[in-house]
Amino acid sequence: MYAHDNTDVAEDTGRWEQLPPAEHVDAAVESFRMLADPTRLRLLWLLCGAEYDVTGLAEAIGAARPAVSQHLAKLRIAGLVATRRDGRRAVYRARGGHVRRLLAEALEAAGHVVTGVPDHD
Repeated sequence: MYAHDNTDVAEDTGRWEQLPPAEHVDAAVESFRMLADPTRLRLLWLLCGAEYDVTGLAEAIGAARPAVSQHLAKLRIAGLVATRRDGRRAVYRARGGHVRRLLAEALEAAGHVVTGVPDHD
């Protein structure tokens, strides 16, 4: 269910009646912690649309390569990005549609806060 859905709440109540397992909560908190940094958020946004190496990402966001590498390592450890080797370089990408949806929803919610336009729920 997405923030902009107008789904009948009664249909989805059962899902929210029990707390998720502690290890799921811990993993979610770590993911949100990783997204709480503006540089990591920008990197992940770009990686949701295409694959990049460290040099390409550093140029795209105007940051130093060592800093980008450190941010990517944190995002990888948190399970938000995946890597593959392309010759001698590592290429990064967002790790699945769930990461894209999470990021899109977070930024859409932020847009509502910034513009003052309420959600339709």
